[in-house]
Amino acid sequence: MGPAAALSCRECGHRTPLGPVFACAECFGPLEVAYELPAGDPEALRERIAAGPDNIWRYAPLLPVPADVAEKPNLNPGFTKLIKADRLARELGVTGGLHVKDDSGNPTHSFKDRVVAIAVEAARAFGFTTLSCSSTGNLAGAVGAAAARSGFRSCVFIPHDLEAGKVVMAAVYGGDLVGIEGTYDDVNRFCSELIGDPIGEGWGFVNVNLRPYYGEGSKTLAYEICEQLGWRLPDNLVVPIASGSQLTKIDKGLKELIALGLVEEKPYKIFGAQAEGCSPVSRAFKDGHDVVRPVKPDTIAKSLAIGNPADGPYVLDIARRTGGAVEDVNDEQIVDAIKLLARTEGVFAETAGGVTVGVLKKLIETGQLDPSGETVVLNTGDGLKTLDAVAPTTGPSATIRPTLASFREAGLA
Repeated sequence: MGPAAALSCRECGHRTPLGPVFACAECFGPLEVAYELPAGDPEALRERIAAGPDNIWRYAPLLPVPADVAEKPNLNPGFTKLIKADRLARELGVTGGLHVKDDSGNPTHSFKDRVVAIAVEAARAFGFTTLSCSSTGNLAGAVGAAAARSGFRSCVFIPHDLEAGKVVMAAVYGGDLVGIEGTYDDVNRFCSELIGDPIGEGWGFVNVNLRPYYGEGSKTLAYEICEQLGWRLPDNLVVPIASGSQLTKIDKGLKELIALGLVEEKPYKIFGAQAEGCSPVSRAFKDGHDVVRPVKPDTIAKSLAIGNPADGPYVLDIARRTGGAVEDVNDEQIVDAIKLLARTEGVFAETAGGVTVGVLKKLIETGQLDPSGETVVLNTGDGLKTLDAVAPTTGPSATIRPTLASFREAGLA
């Protein structure tokens, strides 16, 4: 598994041999991959990365994957656009430079392709035959597609009331798609039970028993952002929070780049973004708490609707350590932000992207984010997946007869 050396507990530091486990045997804390990363000349490593493929496998020397990973059947996600968002910057008053990291360009049109690609390699290494997950939508599609491409069976579980577009996209790849009556947290609990049952033997749940490897895929966002900026750290990053894993792994990736000498060390701030209708981490941050109290989600941003985010406490630590914050916006602000990004930069974001852009706007207005710093905001999925969010307030400017007179009467000439 490349430079991966062991699994390390985030709480007590106890090391566990590499395997399909996700909880520490000593304290039940979460496990993550520990590495023996390549040492030596940073410039040589930059050149090696630049010579690699235009996807996440250019960073194979920093990931828990075999050296020949690019030669195996995989969806090969990553190296998505970093858009210089000058028009959006002017609208928001950002003077230090604003970029949108647009992950809607991945194979199934969300960042989840990154994490699943790493989990597939772990599933191969551990001899699993079925790929599975609990999902708020995007992950289900990513697992279904990756399984079809890689030759695995798939069986994924979702809340029964997801957006229709995400349901269709998860089902079209031919695997089993199971709707569960309840919230995402109910789905996740069911999957945890299934892992311990004989029925689940041979199953790799990408975000449960393969979670330590799966989470490493989010580091590639940090790698790409810094490489696309000319191997430098941005001043501010605005990242959506569902489970919180993406934000924590982006921070991990930035620290690795600093340790390897690939970027010059300097302060950076990480800001977490939630929907008001599912904002347990934001509430804890504002109240000065270290414990994240679970909530029942009620928001149009269903991809972020995790009421009991596993990495919530670690998000709080990172936001406070870096001098960032965790903020939230309501559904109306989410829709407004989706339209703002589309109108200024031609990027149609799903609701999670509306959350990050809306939170960026709010952070600037409330003085929590310095607009003179270089800022990167994440869009993690395609707006075509969440059409219901904008459909009620978006449509034709006018409906006219096929005549010039009718066009003039509509006031559009």
